[in-house]
Amino acid sequence: MFFYLSKKIAIPNNVKLKCVSWNKDQGFIACGGEDGLLKVLKLETQTDDAKLRGLAAPSNLSMNQTLEGHSGSVQVVTWNEQYQKLTTSDQNGLIIVWMLYKGSWYEEMINNRNKSVVRSMSWNADGQKICIVYEDGAVIVGSVDGNRIWGKDLKGIQLCHVAWSADSKVLLFGMANGEIHIYDNQGNFIVKMKLNCLVNVTGAISIAGIHWYHGTEGYVEPDCPCLAICFDNGRCQIMRHESDQNPVLIDTGMYVVSIQWNHIGSVLAVAGSQKVVTQDKDVNTVQFYTPFGEHLGTLKVPGKQMSALSWEGGGLKIALAVDSFIYFANIRPDYKWGYCSNTVVYAYTRPDRPEYCVIFWDTKNNEKYVKYVKSLISITTCGDFCILATKADENHPQEENEMGTFGAMFVLVLCNSIGTPLDPKYIDIVPLFVAMTKTHVIAASKEAFYTWQYRVAKKLTALEINQITRSRKEGRERIYHVDDTPSGSVDGVLDYSKAIQGTRDPICAITASDKTLIVGRESGTIQRYSLPNVGLIQKYSLNCRAYQLSLNCNSSRLAIIDISGVLTFLDLDARVTDSTGQQVIGELLKLERKDVWDMKWAKDNPDLFAMMEKTRMYVFRNLDPEEPIQTSGYICNFEDLEIKSVLLDEILKNPEHPNKDYIINFEIRSLRDSRALIEKVGIEDASQFIEDNPHPRLWRLLAEAALQNLDLHTAEQAFVRCKDYQGIKFVKRLGHLQSESMKQAEVAAYFGRFEEAERMYLDMDRRDLAIGLRLKLGDWFRVLQLLKTGSGDADDSLLEQAHNAIGDYFADRQKWLNAVQYYVQGRNQERLAECYYMLEDYEGLENLANSLPENHKLLPWNKAVELAKNHSMKEIGSLLARYASHLLEKNKTLDAIELYRKANYFYDAAKLMFKIADEEAKKRTKPLRVKKLYVLSALLIEQYHEQMKNAQRGKVKGKNSEATSALAGLLEEEVLSTTSRFTDNAWRGAEAYHFFILAQRQLYEGYVDTALKTALHLRDYEDIIPAVEIYSLLALCACASRAFGTCSKAFIKLESLETLSAEQKQQYEDLALEIFTKHTPKDNRKSELDSFLEGGEGKLPTCVATGSPITEYQFWMCSVCKHCVLAQEITSSERWHLALLFILCRKLGSIYNDKVYTTTSIL
Repeated sequence: MFFYLSKKIAIPNNVKLKCVSWNKDQGFIACGGEDGLLKVLKLETQTDDAKLRGLAAPSNLSMNQTLEGHSGSVQVVTWNEQYQKLTTSDQNGLIIVWMLYKGSWYEEMINNRNKSVVRSMSWNADGQKICIVYEDGAVIVGSVDGNRIWGKDLKGIQLCHVAWSADSKVLLFGMANGEIHIYDNQGNFIVKMKLNCLVNVTGAISIAGIHWYHGTEGYVEPDCPCLAICFDNGRCQIMRHESDQNPVLIDTGMYVVSIQWNHIGSVLAVAGSQKVVTQDKDVNTVQFYTPFGEHLGTLKVPGKQMSALSWEGGGLKIALAVDSFIYFANIRPDYKWGYCSNTVVYAYTRPDRPEYCVIFWDTKNNEKYVKYVKSLISITTCGDFCILATKADENHPQEENEMGTFGAMFVLVLCNSIGTPLDPKYIDIVPLFVAMTKTHVIAASKEAFYTWQYRVAKKLTALEINQITRSRKEGRERIYHVDDTPSGSVDGVLDYSKAIQGTRDPICAITASDKTLIVGRESGTIQRYSLPNVGLIQKYSLNCRAYQLSLNCNSSRLAIIDISGVLTFLDLDARVTDSTGQQVIGELLKLERKDVWDMKWAKDNPDLFAMMEKTRMYVFRNLDPEEPIQTSGYICNFEDLEIKSVLLDEILKNPEHPNKDYIINFEIRSLRDSRALIEKVGIEDASQFIEDNPHPRLWRLLAEAALQNLDLHTAEQAFVRCKDYQGIKFVKRLGHLQSESMKQAEVAAYFGRFEEAERMYLDMDRRDLAIGLRLKLGDWFRVLQLLKTGSGDADDSLLEQAHNAIGDYFADRQKWLNAVQYYVQGRNQERLAECYYMLEDYEGLENLANSLPENHKLLPWNKAVELAKNHSMKEIGSLLARYASHLLEKNKTLDAIELYRKANYFYDAAKLMFKIADEEAKKRTKPLRVKKLYVLSALLIEQYHEQMKNAQRGKVKGKNSEATSALAGLLEEEVLSTTSRFTDNAWRGAEAYHFFILAQRQLYEGYVDTALKTALHLRDYEDIIPAVEIYSLLALCACASRAFGTCSKAFIKLESLETLSAEQKQQYEDLALEIFTKHTPKDNRKSELDSFLEGGEGKLPTCVATGSPITEYQFWMCSVCKHCVLAQEITSSERWHLALLFILCRKLGSIYNDKVYTTTSIL
């Protein structure tokens, strides 16, 4: 918070002032003094220039009226803002109520008791009642219309002050002896107030002021102290309510004459004079405090005797009555605000809510997002994100900290630019000072500082999100005591015990850049640390206490604003020789400015910065100032030679409706000069000036000017200098255009002058380019207009697209009737159906359904079947058959299968699937595809079996209901499917092709014996795989395995096949003769498993991974297909791909529950 004297008004004839009061709503200032002086003044603050709004506006007097009526010294003036009345009284006891009529003030009522003098008057919060206290103990409570409500005479008491509570139920009476008594609103004594601030105080004291803030603008914190009582000896106490046993105690150290809260109860001003006589001629001072007793600063005021003070309604000015003058001081509040990603974030209090209302105002789109935050401490921004520092909610669950304890007192909430919380961090130190960089958040108390290397969600992988709980151990969060000297090593833990250790030299300010952290201490010491690994690099010593610190863009210079508003600069890396002859690092630069309350370095130039000095903004380049600009805005951003400033004072007058006029952009001199040169002299001379003062923004300005003049060569060179690749590409594209008017139209579109560009295209009879421009902009209304108004046929598909886009526009805004009109023209049945449904237009839905073609996606048969079954429709079977036959006629067999499957007609679906599999087998397609089709068919049959069992299970009751229902289901299946081969053994087709593929794979991989065993299985599947293929493969495997006896039998079978021609048979005979003339047709080694392979009773199960019989004790069985595999085979990575139906059952979506079986249990 910063304050400075801004204006002085002299009272005629050197009449000394006794009181002053500022009307909070209308801005009138009443001042009373000796000899009956009473004036009403008003400062003129209206201006049409947005830059000169607020404190920067000229403050001439728009009213200066002397009110006649008092003869004695006017001692009390008080406003009734609600009813626009002024109440005044003088030393003779005369009370006058004044009213405003046609811009002037006139007497409305007069009251003179003639017995005593009025010491204090106070209107209650709603302006309905006034309480008047006289020196002799008389109390009168009257209404706003002048009627007396009640009166009381407090015998033997001298009264001097009165105050109402916010709810008008309690009155406080201040006595001349310093006591304060509490009464109810009917004048009944309740209790004497305990005054903790006067403990151990001796001697005569008097009350300097009582002010009870009524919460009209909300409170800065729930249960915030709001009743201020101050005595002439400088002792003060601030209470939460009249019975508060633990008030905030302050010793101001001065003689106090007057106190007052600002308009929101966040700052208490205490006016008086210094106790200790010093050389300083300004003995009058105003001290500023928070409701919690924290000292915000001191304002020194010239003159001999200060008598009163009063705040302006917006809290931006304060009026001080000193001798025969009124001094005005401007206040620059420490607003809770920040600027990130074109968004101004600001907070304010509301009377209807205990929390702070935080507004995220997107200045680009003029949209705002509201967030309510309890006990907000500060707002800090950087890049696209902001940090809200708050007190922890006692009722909110907290994360566990590094030390394994709960109960952190404060929270740092990382938010994006629309206020969405991304990551909260609970900490145990008070975040009095918070700094933020692109990677780190630094929060400091008076003794320690905490660093947090934050990451945002869009950069996190799923793995990192799971590891967030471990991230602290990796060093993302650390804490350091200000007296420590960290080395920068990565080891360290989050140890909050450091934070509770005291220090003799507390922290008073911090700032940080990507590689440097600066910590300022009250003694003037500046400590410089490295980032991200925090290590103490250097200490510097200053002669001031820093209030605000700021680093330039390359971290070479530090700007320091001290508590008096003096701006100085420190060169961090300069090496100089001090007075003792020692070489030291760090040089204090010669530039010094006073009354500075804000400054901002340029983001792209380490020598450029802007600063606010009173109501003027100065821009400095290399420590040389440009001419000042009159404004009172807070600096948001300084980049590209432009300063963005926000008039927070104006915004917070009506914070719920921010106005884009309150965002002001200032161009610095070099940018203004370059623009003037281009406009007045020409591009060539301007180009030379920019060459001498290069900056990317200036080159871009030149490029844009050259484009306007179609000087493509200069434009291209300038775009190259400012590294604008898109601009270079645009200039290249312009160079290929032949027509000058076409180039001008493209340039107009480039600069966003779309109406002008469209008009040029239409003048050139290029409606297609105008439509293309509007398409890029997404302006579908104009696209439709252009399509309809142009001559010739419009593009039907584009017309349809435009109608649908406009329909989407209305549907997004829930204007369904408007959307219907456009969807009908765009033939968008899906969205049309949605609109009819939202409008509850079921007739329209029915008509739409009747107009749809067969098999449209808006007619889902599976859903229809489900509804029909739920409502017991009898004709569902015939309807399904009819639609399935319709699909089969169109050769959409798979669609028919899907229809049956979704309708739970698994048997019919399986029949069609087997038919497809058989057809594919006859076509000699890839065996793996045929195998998959057979597996799908078998899975459908299994689902059919399960369906039959479930259907019977519901019908049968009793102990053996499961077994009985299974039997009943099987019997019903047998009746239904006696003629179908595939219901008996649905997996035969899949088995056949599996062993067929497996035998060949084993043969090619060199497992000839295993391949022979697998091929022998194929003899059982002659009805599925042609015999010639089976026995050819068997002969090949047997020959490779040197089992020539088996090979001979295979050749005999091949030669006897009737399906072969005589020529083919002869070829087999020739091949057999060639083999068996060399080898005896006898197996060399007899397999011990031949007896099992021959078939018969007690046949062993076969391993589908190897084709061999299973003789092991343990193996796996699939619960769906009931095929088996050896345990060691299914866990072997080399053979896993061989397991037939285990894989297919899973891949094709069946539910499985594999179990371990033993050989004996199968047999």
